[in-house]
Amino acid sequence: MNGRLKDKVAIVTGGASGIGAATVKRFAEEGATVLSTDVQEELGQQVADEAGVQFMRQDVSDPQSWDAVMDKVHGDFGRLDILVNNAGIVMGKSIEDIDLESWHHLLGINLTGVMLGCQKAISWMKQNSGGSSGSIINIASTSAFMALPGDIAYTTSKSGVRMLSRSVAVHCAQAGLNIRCNNIVPGGTHTGIIDAAKETVPNIMEMVASMSPMNKIGQGSDIAGAAVYLASDDSAFVTGTDMLVDGGMLAVHPGY
Repeated sequence: MNGRLKDKVAIVTGGASGIGAATVKRFAEEGATVLSTDVQEELGQQVADEAGVQFMRQDVSDPQSWDAVMDKVHGDFGRLDILVNNAGIVMGKSIEDIDLESWHHLLGINLTGVMLGCQKAISWMKQNSGGSSGSIINIASTSAFMALPGDIAYTTSKSGVRMLSRSVAVHCAQAGLNIRCNNIVPGGTHTGIIDAAKETVPNIMEMVASMSPMNKIGQGSDIAGAAVYLASDDSAFVTGTDMLVDGGMLAVHPGY
């Protein structure tokens, strides 16, 4: 690795597994000072120890939890350069199955949590020495483009994240803030969710791989590589966009 994130301070939510864990490790390898957060304390601490970074428990749907995280970053490191809003859950309930409690729970994590992260990050990034600066990276999904009939809350949340990021990006640009906001759109990626599904869907890996014309499943490291680019100064003129890391999933007509 070539230290593309040297001297930068980053927060990565959902850092205990999958895309989050891969991003925590890659950011550390690239020289960033990282605070990883998650509700899974034991696993989150294990990943953080492996990467040589700090870990903190966080419920991203709770504003006070965000305040605690930001206070720690500011107190320990004095600045914030990167936020990766990665924490998220799936529900597996259609419009006919969903109940209001489940709906609010998922949207609280997947969408409100992203909004809170952006809001809190901007307030601190504006205070960075040398003037406002920073990169906010939100993890969306191909389901923001193609609906999942069996998970209305997840589909809605990820579609919301796409437009939320655009609003944040344009707001910061028009306000004269040197703070960028972009989405990463993963395709079928090997995460803990996929592993958990193996018990009920033994061929889940093959099914997910077949979604891509490359006939392969993405790895957390694939998404982490895209995050490094968006977090680095190499992407200084990139904001308000979707970076597809989907193995060509959205490029192919479903009939082929």
